[in-house]
Amino acid sequence: MMAIPNNDQNLALLRAEIAARAARLIAEDGADYATAKRKAARLVAGDDPARPNLLPDNAEIEEEVRKYQALFLGDSQPARLRRLRTLALEVMARLEQFRPYLTGAALNGTAGAHDDVHLQLFADSAKDVIIFLLDRDVNIEIAETPHFKGGRHDPVETVRFHWRKQQVHAELYEMNDLRGALKPRADGRPQRADINAVRAMLADSSNHDPTEN
Repeated sequence: MMAIPNNDQNLALLRAEIAARAARLIAEDGADYATAKRKAARLVAGDDPARPNLLPDNAEIEEEVRKYQALFLGDSQPARLRRLRTLALEVMARLEQFRPYLTGAALNGTAGAHDDVHLQLFADSAKDVIIFLLDRDVNIEIAETPHFKGGRHDPVETVRFHWRKQQVHAELYEMNDLRGALKPRADGRPQRADINAVRAMLADSSNHDPTEN
């Protein structure tokens, strides 16, 4: 455990250490970003109240996940990523009428052994999607997920089901939610990818990740 530093340079080093430890928890144990960040902060800085600028943001942690995977999981992670994107494309093709978009680790390129396929669907009603799946004998579970626009919006229904033994999470949004949803992240990476973008990712035969700038 390290003491919380007082100067900006040491603070940056500590922040980087938290990001690196959080990345390892995500890559190796499948922890979500919020849990990994909190646990890494406790490991590095103890139980002292953390200053707001002590904790790395998700983009910093994501970049550390990329570095960790390249260094320690380079022989397995790319194949896992391709499999998830392939399965995502299959599901998106079957749900194409609901404007499917790929999100999460399978989109940003950091998908590992613990990750699932995460989709966002846009329809006139969530019931339309649910009925569509039930009519095709898809065994679904229904849960709720926070709205991607933030806490001011109600959570959205999410259907979970398995496709070729892989769990898929599909968040069900209204068509109006699609407005403004296609803006890139602050770092320029896409927040979601439609079916054509996923096809392009899989068609790229090089090692270059199309989500990179």
